[in-house]
Amino acid sequence: MNETMMTIVGNVVDAPRRRETRNGHVVTNFRIASTSRRFDREQEKFIDDSTLYVTVTCWRAMGVNVDRSLKKGQPVVVHGRYYMREWRTEDEQLRTSYELEAIAVGHDLSRGTSDFTRVYQSAPPVVVPRDERGLPADESDKWVGVAGDASEADRSTSTTTERELVAT
Repeated sequence: MNETMMTIVGNVVDAPRRRETRNGHVVTNFRIASTSRRFDREQEKFIDDSTLYVTVTCWRAMGVNVDRSLKKGQPVVVHGRYYMREWRTEDEQLRTSYELEAIAVGHDLSRGTSDFTRVYQSAPPVVVPRDERGLPADESDKWVGVAGDASEADRSTSTTTERELVAT
């Protein structure tokens, strides 16, 4: 599948909004404004062209980091997959929006400095069931028969197949 990849350089328009989905995934959204400039030789000065506003979506750990790092008005560079999303309103009108699903987000260092702090994701805690004496419980019984044991139906099928092969 072909995907439309885009890089936008601009300013954060509003404070990032962080939320969790029903499945527990973090998603953070913010808008970025990018205004192109050109030099007008007649006026001998730079002139701003129209402004492009794009909604940026950041998932999971990036969403958490964006929420902690970006503030309204800061210059940023965003790279990601540009896509169209359709939905219906309560009165059944079809609506369309275009969003940039971020792969990378960072401050625009051509316009300032930034401090980077690496974030380490911790693994989920391991829960070891304990028996009545407080020792790790032996749960190997539930694994007996899983690997390598064929059911009675499988055995009869394989026996029939073997007989057919021997007969021919």
